[in-house]
Order: sequence, then C-alpha cells, then structure tokens
Amino acid sequence: MKNIRNREGVEDVPIQFVKTVGEKRAQALATVGVLTVEDLLEYRPRRYLDRSNVVPIARLKTDEEVTVTGEVIQVEQVRRGRQRLLVRIYDQTGILEGVWFHQITVFSRIFRVGMTVAFSGKVIRYKHWQIIHPDFDIIDQKQSPLHTGQIIPLYSSNETLRKVGFSSYGIRRLVHLALERYGPAVVETLPEPLLRKYGLLSRARAYQQMHFPESQSQLQQAFRRFKYEELFYWELLMALRRRHDHSPTQGIRLTIRNEVLKKMVQRLPFTLTGAQRRVLREIYQDLTKGPPMNRLLQGDVGSGKTVVALLTMVMAISAGYQAALMAPTEILAQQHYLSMKELLASFEIRVGLLMGSLKHSQKVTVQQAIRKGEVDLIIGTHALIQEQVEFHRLGLVVIDEQHRFGVLQRAELIEKGGGPHVLVMTATPIPRTLALTLYGDLDVSVIDEMPPGRRPVKTYWRTEERLPQIYEFIRERIRQGEQAYIVYPIIEESEKIDLKAATVAFQHLQAVFPEFRLALLHGRLKMEEKETIMYRFKAGEIQILISTTVIEVGVDVPNATLMLIEHAERFGLSQLHQLRGRVGRGRRQSYCILVTPSDINEVARQRMQAMEATTDGFKIAEEDLRLRGSGEFFGTRQHGMPDLRYADLVTDGKIIEAARKDAFALVETDPQLRRPEHASVRRQFLKKFADRFHMAHIA
Repeated sequence: MKNIRNREGVEDVPIQFVKTVGEKRAQALATVGVLTVEDLLEYRPRRYLDRSNVVPIARLKTDEEVTVTGEVIQVEQVRRGRQRLLVRIYDQTGILEGVWFHQITVFSRIFRVGMTVAFSGKVIRYKHWQIIHPDFDIIDQKQSPLHTGQIIPLYSSNETLRKVGFSSYGIRRLVHLALERYGPAVVETLPEPLLRKYGLLSRARAYQQMHFPESQSQLQQAFRRFKYEELFYWELLMALRRRHDHSPTQGIRLTIRNEVLKKMVQRLPFTLTGAQRRVLREIYQDLTKGPPMNRLLQGDVGSGKTVVALLTMVMAISAGYQAALMAPTEILAQQHYLSMKELLASFEIRVGLLMGSLKHSQKVTVQQAIRKGEVDLIIGTHALIQEQVEFHRLGLVVIDEQHRFGVLQRAELIEKGGGPHVLVMTATPIPRTLALTLYGDLDVSVIDEMPPGRRPVKTYWRTEERLPQIYEFIRERIRQGEQAYIVYPIIEESEKIDLKAATVAFQHLQAVFPEFRLALLHGRLKMEEKETIMYRFKAGEIQILISTTVIEVGVDVPNATLMLIEHAERFGLSQLHQLRGRVGRGRRQSYCILVTPSDINEVARQRMQAMEATTDGFKIAEEDLRLRGSGEFFGTRQHGMPDLRYADLVTDGKIIEAARKDAFALVETDPQLRRPEHASVRRQFLKKFADRFHMAHIA
C-alpha cells in the first residue's frame, strides 16, 4: 500500500514536524485522530463566529439570541443565596454577565481576567445584561489580526490538548501555520474536467476557505467541494464493485429447469401479483446470463418478497446448485424453515436449518450434510458464515433483512461459493438517496403492488389514559375470533428506564384478560419455546401474544388483526411500520394502536402523526430519514453506511446523483483507473478503500 500512495502530498507528513508541535504535542493531537498534516487539515471547525453578526452590548434586547465578544474583567463566585459563578465581560459599549449555577468550580478555572471570549445565548435583564449558562469560546489573548477577522473558526479541544496549549485558539494558529507551509503541497484528488464542470474549488483552496473563509459564500463553496469529493469516491467504490461483479469471466450461468419452476408456481396457495412476476423475470434473466446476479429486492411489508426469494432458490436448485438463505434472527430463520419446508413438501428438495442455538451434535450433522451436498436449501442465521460451514456447490445466496448484516458478513457468505448469485432483500423501504449511496453496486427490483384483497391497516395514536377503552376494543375483536399482538420495548424492569416491561405487563394483562389465552415471546427464550409459542399462536390456540420486537419481521399470522404498541415513542418510524406489518396480512380489517405518554417531545409527536397519515412504507422511510438523519437511519453504521464527514444523505440528493453519474462514467471509460490523468484518483481511492475493496480487482 505504501508503494502506491502519493508521496508528494501531505498525508504522510507526521504532525510533529509542523512548526511548534514536537513529540509531546503530537501525542496530544493523536487523542483527536490528528496524526498527519492531512488529518489536521481535515479537522473541521465545530462552528464559526461571524464577527459581522456580533452584537455590541449597548444594543442588546431582552430574549434575543445573540453572540457577544468582550474582555473578561471579573470572575466572581457568589456564595450568598443560590451559589453561582459570574463572569463579566466588557466590549467598550457595556457589561454582560455569563452566569453558571452548575459546575461552578470547573468553569471558574476556565476564565481569567484579560482573556477575550465570545458568549452566545438568550439575553435577559437582571440588574445587568445576562446570559444563563452561555455557549462560550475563548477567542484569543492578543487580538492579533489572525483571530479577529470576519469569520473565525472555532475548534473542539479536549483537556489533553488544552494542557499543551491547543485550545481552540491554539489549534487555529496551528492550522494557519500548516496551511502556509504545506498548502501548496495539497494534491488535487478530483479530475480537472469535473472541477470545471461544477465550478468546484481546488482541494487546496477548499481547505483554506474551510478554515479561514473570506465570506459565507466561500465557506459554502468549500463544503460543496468536499461533499462532492467524498460522495464521488464512495460511488467510485460502488461502480468498481459493480463492474467486477458483472465481469463476464465471473459467475455461474444457471440452466434452470422451467418445468420445476412452473410446477412450483402452480402449487402456491395464492396467485402471484404482476409486480412479483415482473421481478421474477428480472431475476431469471440475471441467473441465466452468466455474470453473478447482485440484486436488491425492495418491497413493503406484506408485499410478497419471501415467495419471490423461494422461487429464486428453486431456480438455482433446479439447475443443480445449493441455495442459502441467511436471516437476522432465529425466530425469522425458523419461520422461513417451517413455511418453505411446507411449500416444498411435494418436491424433491431437501431443506436444512443451521442456527447458533442448535446443540453441537445437531450443528455438526447439518454442516456435514451441507458439505456433502445432502441439503439443497440451507436456511440459517450468522451460523452460516462460521468457518466450519463448507458448501458442496453453492449457486445462490439470499440475505433477508440485509440491513441488519454488516457488509463484511454479506461478503463472508458470498465467498463460501465460487461466485454465487446474490439476492438481498429488505422490508425497510429505502429512500432513493440512500439506495444510490448504500447499494450503488446492486441492481434494484421493487415489488410495488400488494396482494389482492389486502386492506390498509387503520392506525390510531392514543395516550395512556385511553388504555381501558383500548383493552375493551381488543376484547370485542378477540370475541369475534381474531388475535392480537401487544408489543413492549424491553423485557425486564429497569430502575433507570420508566417503561412497562413485557414480563411485568404479561402478569398485568393476564388479570386484564382472564378469559383469553395469553403468551409471552421474547429473544431470551430458548429456540424450542419460541417455536412452540409461534406455532400455537399461528394455530389460534393463543389469542393475545405479548412480545418484544422479536416479531418485528417475518412473523405471518393472517388471523392477527390487532397490534397494540406500548411506549411507541421509543421506536423509530421504520420500526413502527415493520411492527404494523405483522397485521393486515389476511382479508379482515386490521388495526394498529400506538400508545404513548401525553408529554412526548415534538419529534416523537411527528412520528405518531406520520404513522396515522400513511401506510406507504416508502413515504414512511422518507419521513424517518428526515426526522432522524442519515447517520441514525439504520441505528448503526456497521451495515455499510459510508462514514460521511461532509455530505448529508437527507439534503444532498442532487450532489449524490451527480457524483454517481460521474463515477460510473469514469469507470466505464477507464475501468482499472490506469490512465495518467486518473493517477491521483487511483491513489486516493486505494488510500480510502483498500480495506473495503480487494486491490486485485483493479490491479
């Protein structure tokens, strides 16, 4: 890797060689990830102080949100009455007090008479102008021109940095020194034609304007350049992956036995929708072309993705290969196993189940059968990617609820075959910007049609005071022969979290519904217990299932028409939509009731209103992305989310589409990035993604 990195740039210059740093200060900078000059230039200001908007103290107005700068003239701890710290600043026009009631000792050590500071917050009038617990920054000590310009960058600084003189002020001086010395050595990483096409700042100019902007406009231009750059390289990764995976020298061309497929379709207890048939045609073409299929199957809850996956696996098995289905939870793997075994009962297809909770002897038996080719369809959890698992002839990999698996986990299963076809499925509809970013290397199929006869689930948001009426409504429906889920967010009581735990609620609900048969289902039960409970619920022996979110995906009981979600404010929108998808799977009208305390915050309130307003999963996903932001959309970054430092997948859709178009076009013309004009692109790509992309692919 060292041999191909750019040696002329700044990424390999250790930070300790910058003037004024040295070894001790370099160790302090390492605590915030600054090891090289490039790391320092990438150390973004946490915010900016625009001095053109700073309000003189003489012009302050009550309840106004302001930023004021001035010299500290007094630091006083007041011990009479309620203890407080007063820090008085003067700006030639008047005096303002910063007031702290908490952590007085800590803040009293920060401020010294004579230093220049900026206080931000809402102004009140009490003898003097005051800001209670202001946001603050220490601007500088000497009022040098560097730190009194129009827009001042303010940097995060920890205690270790401050001890060696790197407060926000000290970091600002260091960045200025680094730009003066190494700015000319910053190497451009984007092709010149793309810079001209969009009028982007050069990389060196963008760093200068990010740290010391001449204007708000130039600051925005700097961020625009860095947004495009990081999205361009991510989409380049997608384009190279896609090109490699679609290479004609790779993959398995399946010779599908059409008569087996037709017989399977005829035996289904329902008729396929037009959308399912369209998607199956797309998959059929992929499997018979030769290059490995890499397809994402999207569809709302209840749209029939599982049967499409089953028919896809039948195609591979009819061609003489094994198919593997990996599910994120044991309960979902079990359900797939039971339902698919039932549907395949009249075919000579051997189905196996491999999960972590199986006894060692059972695992060994299944693993041997897989290795010898005695199992055609293998359904399992993460247990499928263990070292001991060897496939006889793996032709197809299906990954269900794939966003719950890391990219590396997906790769591990794929690598167990000789270029198998891959179908990844998700019932969490993904907004277009996220799909382009996360799955740019995949073809996308969407099942946008629900099975006939399905009625939209009626959704209602109620507060806890209405629970008696809700219980009565549930009682009426169950007396008519229907079934209900009641979902809680946690299993056991916690002193720190004031929630109704499922275990406690189960005891309470047994008293509320003494005339009905209830059961409790959660993730800590043994496999046999979960299996028994779900079988009894599906058979109608259990009328009310009290559960945690283990029933979020995959559980299919057509007679269950009621979903009550307690403490619904604790769930994300997509998760609420998934839970709602457990009902409405039959022909009867179904209901989802969301119960929250009355004093929930505004974001939670918007989630409840969105759930009431629509049952469209794609609209739900767009709203969820807007409310939570891209970083939290899936709850964790392990699922392939790019580590975006500049771009926002919610607001930067146009930049994403432009970067994708440009990256794919570049790979089309120079698939190995070998042209001289793309040398810096190749170096930057390998530097960023050597760990995510086998270098052999473009070597």
